[in-house]
Amino acid sequence: MKLIAKVFLICAYTLNLSAQTQLIDIFKDGVVSGQIDSTYIQQNFQNATDTNNYATALGGKLKYETASFEGFNTAVAFYTSQDINFATGDRSKGKQNSELSSDKGSYTQAAEAYINYGYEGFNLRAGRQVIDTPLADSDSIRIIQNTFEAYIATYTNDALTFQAGKLVSWQGYDAGLENGFTPVGKQGAWLGSASFSNNLFDASAWFYNVTDFSNLFYTDAGTHIHVNNDVLLHVRAQYINEQELKQSTINAQLYGVKSTVEFEGFAISTAYNKALVGKDKTSFSGFGGGALYTNMDTMILKEIATDRDAEAFVGGISYTYDNIKLIYAYGDFHGSANSLGEKADIIEHNIGFEYNINNDLKLSAIYAKDIDKIDPNNTQTNWDRVQINIAYNFGGKSK
Repeated sequence: MKLIAKVFLICAYTLNLSAQTQLIDIFKDGVVSGQIDSTYIQQNFQNATDTNNYATALGGKLKYETASFEGFNTAVAFYTSQDINFATGDRSKGKQNSELSSDKGSYTQAAEAYINYGYEGFNLRAGRQVIDTPLADSDSIRIIQNTFEAYIATYTNDALTFQAGKLVSWQGYDAGLENGFTPVGKQGAWLGSASFSNNLFDASAWFYNVTDFSNLFYTDAGTHIHVNNDVLLHVRAQYINEQELKQSTINAQLYGVKSTVEFEGFAISTAYNKALVGKDKTSFSGFGGGALYTNMDTMILKEIATDRDAEAFVGGISYTYDNIKLIYAYGDFHGSANSLGEKADIIEHNIGFEYNINNDLKLSAIYAKDIDKIDPNNTQTNWDRVQINIAYNFGGKSK
């Protein structure tokens, strides 16, 4: 008996030592990654009643992710953005642009903090995380992207992917930098989806129940055709149904089609969206930038799809040579007469470029101009803006 006891104690000690070693290895083999980001933004209004504004900010994110142990790992990431005062408009005079770092000129958040479990094709992630779905997404168009406190389960089997989960709260540019993490719906939002994808065809269907706000159904499909060795054609279609809950006024149906042809470095695209909105109702673009094919740098169909039907047409062209990409897009947004007899007709131009200096360093810029063809004195729809960004990515994903 004494011998058995000694053997048991030796085994227990060995197992305990092994567990300690594995625990140390989890953190030792973890990975630090992130981004250093500097952005300049300026907005000029075509009416003397509004003050032109600008800002320059330095920020980014720093993330640590542990290595995996028995399928489990965890991560935490801090996001920050700080105005550079000498290159930012005077806040007291309304000349500061608050889109980068909030009205205070400073924003820091533990934007990611999650535990993850993966086994073969199954993955479960709980906590603050980056999510990219049609109606809840990261929308990383400024220094601070959107993240969500959520519980998301994903299962992938060859070309099929299923996802289900709950969104609790969110933070980021679209959520309002002044607010930090804010609730999604009254008691969160449930989501579920099924997707299929291969080299020729892809399709997905999504359902969101935003409690006491709206039931949202989204579906899209696309095909990819090699016309010949040099020409590739993409054709897509989408449909969104938004149903009102608890008198939220969200009630709309939206349709969209898009085609893109690629050849010899060029990509030429055309897109159309139509929103059918009931009297005194409005449409909802989701938690983030939204999924409509006609979304531009600033203008989206939701801006005019209230108490009236609306439509948008966007055409664009881009040219990529080596590590440089040039972009131009033109959008025309029309709203039929609302219950007050008011119509809408807004045009947006986007001109931009991207320069991938190397695999980690990228310089980009975009100029946007909005013109209200019906009301040239409307300060909300007559302006131009420029944004210049340089970003450096470092680190990688854990083992």
